[in-house]
Amino acid sequence: MSNRILLVEDDPINVKFIQTVLVKKGGYEVIVSEEVDEILRLASEADLLAIIMDVSLSRSSYQGQKVDGIFITQLLKKNPITRHIPVLLATAHAMFGDREKYLELTGAEGYLAKPIHDPSVLIDAVKAVVGN
Repeated sequence: MSNRILLVEDDPINVKFIQTVLVKKGGYEVIVSEEVDEILRLASEADLLAIIMDVSLSRSSYQGQKVDGIFITQLLKKNPITRHIPVLLATAHAMFGDREKYLELTGAEGYLAKPIHDPSVLIDAVKAVVGN
């Protein structure tokens, strides 16, 4: 089974931190992208264990429209080929009630509030959605 995680994140500091923690502490292989077409292709071809999806992406677009992580997750969950991949939403805009709202809107399996300072919080959140 794959230990490959797709990280969809537009902040280079977050990318470096999350990638380092997942690789060094979790033993995962991490692919990083914020290009929607590439994300959809990787989700259907790359045998992913999980996807960590930033909710508010600043540079991602799809078919000429600016899109966020909510939209991309909805695309992934509508597709029978990619809907089984667990998605962990990550957001810095964590207000009361957002977790439930975002999970319901997207069908994602997990939710992680940023900033993440504790590596074990990240590893535990990933393990919770991948079921090990």
